[in-house]
Amino acid sequence: MTPGEQRTLAAVRAELARLVRYDDESVVHDAWIRQRYQGGFAETYAPARKEAVVTAWHEAGHAVAALAVGERFSSASIRAGGRSSGRVHSITSDGADSFVIAAAGQVAEGLRGWTLPSSDAEVRVWLASWRADGGDARRFRAGLAGTRFTGDEAAAWQHCVDLLTPLRLQVRTLARALLVWPRHLPYAVAAELASLGAAAR
Repeated sequence: MTPGEQRTLAAVRAELARLVRYDDESVVHDAWIRQRYQGGFAETYAPARKEAVVTAWHEAGHAVAALAVGERFSSASIRAGGRSSGRVHSITSDGADSFVIAAAGQVAEGLRGWTLPSSDAEVRVWLASWRADGGDARRFRAGLAGTRFTGDEAAAWQHCVDLLTPLRLQVRTLARALLVWPRHLPYAVAAELASLGAAAR
C-alpha cells in the first residue's frame, strides 16, 4: 500500500468511525448527491441520496466478490455517468468465478434489505426478469459456460448468494466507505476496508 493509499484508508476509517451511528442515507457525501442532481441523474437531492446508497451496495458487492474469489481491480467508485451509476474499474473476471462477480451487485442489493428471493420458484421468476442492468446479467450468463453450473442459472445464483451472505458485513462496510469518501477507492484500500486485506498484498 502506498503512502497515499495509507492516508486515504486512515481518513475513510476516521469518517466511518465518526458516522457509525448514522444510517446509510445519512452518511452520503454531499459530492455524490450534488453530482447526481447537477448531472441530471436525479430530480432532487432526496432521490440522489437514495440512488447513491443503492449504487454503493451494488458496487461493494462486485468488489467484495472479486476479493473473495481472488480477482483484482484498480478501484471502486459510485460516480454516476453515462449508463453507469458506479463502477469497479478494470476488474479481472475472466476465470471460472466471473459469474459470481457479475451477480454480486444484485446479490448485495438484496442483502441490503434482506429482500433476496427465497424459494426456488421465486429465484427462477426473478432470474427470468433480470435483463437490463448495464451488462451484469449478460456477463453472469456468459460466465456459466464451462462451469459446473452450465445450464442451471438458479443453482449458480444460489451459489453466489451462499458465498456473499456471510460477507454481508464486509459489503456494508465497503458500501459505507464508498458513500463517505468523495473520490474513488483504490484496490488496496477497498481490500483493507472489506477486511479482506490479504488479497491486496
